[in-house]
Amino acid sequence: MVKELNSENFAATIKEGAVVVDFWAAWCGPCKAIAPIVHELADDYEGRATVGKLNVDESGSVVERYGIQSIPTLLFFKNGELKEKSVGLRNKAQLASILDKYV
Repeated sequence: MVKELNSENFAATIKEGAVVVDFWAAWCGPCKAIAPIVHELADDYEGRATVGKLNVDESGSVVERYGIQSIPTLLFFKNGELKEKSVGLRNKAQLASILDKYV
């Protein structure tokens, strides 16, 4: 299951374990294209990693903190520490190979 993230729950969500956050917006075509892949990752990694989505139009402080300039951007965290960033449309295998390093 994909967790909806915002400025209020972001810090607590990334604090423990492996977490991938999809920065997206409703008006973003590539974001819509990657959304099913993000949901598949959430199902595939359930119990091993948290998969979240953060709407850039609703959580400006988080977007600013991590310098998000293009979407979709996926950030990969391990125990609160930013480990890796993926910008643009990627396939499931590419994203899974990144996430596998941190689970």
